[in-house]
Amino acid sequence: MSRFSQPDPELGHRISRRGMLGVAAGATAAALLGAAAPANAATGNATAATGNATGGATPPAASGTKGRGRPVLPPGRLGIQLYSLRDKVSTLGFGPVFAELERYGYDEVEFAGYTQGSAGPITLAQLKRLARNHGLNPIGSHVGYYSDDPNAYTFAQNLTKVLDDAQALGLKHIGTASGPFRYGSTVDAWKRAAEDFNTYGAAARARGMKFYQHNHSEEFSFATDNPKVRLYDILLKETDPDLVHLEMDIYWAYVGQFRFSKRPDGTPAPFEPLNYVLRHPDRYPLFHVKDGESDPSNPYGYNMTDVGDGDIDYQRFISAVTRLRGHRMAHHWQAEHDNPAESFTFARRSSAHLHSLRERC
Repeated sequence: MSRFSQPDPELGHRISRRGMLGVAAGATAAALLGAAAPANAATGNATAATGNATGGATPPAASGTKGRGRPVLPPGRLGIQLYSLRDKVSTLGFGPVFAELERYGYDEVEFAGYTQGSAGPITLAQLKRLARNHGLNPIGSHVGYYSDDPNAYTFAQNLTKVLDDAQALGLKHIGTASGPFRYGSTVDAWKRAAEDFNTYGAAARARGMKFYQHNHSEEFSFATDNPKVRLYDILLKETDPDLVHLEMDIYWAYVGQFRFSKRPDGTPAPFEPLNYVLRHPDRYPLFHVKDGESDPSNPYGYNMTDVGDGDIDYQRFISAVTRLRGHRMAHHWQAEHDNPAESFTFARRSSAHLHSLRERC
């Protein structure tokens, strides 16, 4: 069956991620494992690295500007979204996964659930200590936005519990990978969602944390009642910049560029994802570094790959952000692949590529 046969693969991705968002210690294994993630329409088979995925010397990256010069990646700012390693967490536990990430040169981790699945229970205190013992800074976490279940572990249903857990882990950022579609896709619907986000942001700020929203490509579509208005622009305008921050998933932003550079009536509406960041750099403390090979025959424009195997110019993107005055150390870069062919291989190769990039003279 074609990987493009799924009616809404991006929605499927969001649902599968939401199903993985576990509660803290004591949650059942199913909270982490959930259902198997469906194949993503924008996800191709990543090229597996040769050799042992969990050992051996890190091979040189296949592309990028290397050699002399200042590293593009700021020191201490490379993280990974643990959703990419959910198979390893559920079978091995956090300890062995963190040990591998330490070996690969990662500095930070972003959670997508706090349970270990079949690897057994773990408390938040143990999880925090385990990360720190491997030199990993827990930088953020993805939690669902809302649910029809009044007891769901989401911002809308259990804000206090969500923030309690984030605080116990020492997180500086707590956010959601859910789109602001709770009330629909009209201008007013997104204004209502922005009010929700402002509420969560105020509550997070009161605890010394930043609330953030992580995009997929649909955020760059247009309001159904005003096709001249891009939904993402409503989110930026209607949320308080002191309370609501954004984690740009760079891959999905470029998918959005491919899909939504024309309005529904066909008139041009081009945009450049990087320009959003350059205009509002303080709003983007976190990024997802995800790569894809350009494929115009794919409705999403790209096939997802390991970082460094695709066509997104991360030398250009990261350099443009970190060269802004006062911003070299102001952002955190989280590698991610939604469905890697081999997750340790993905993590190792992505780190090697990003560490190899150097500023152009």
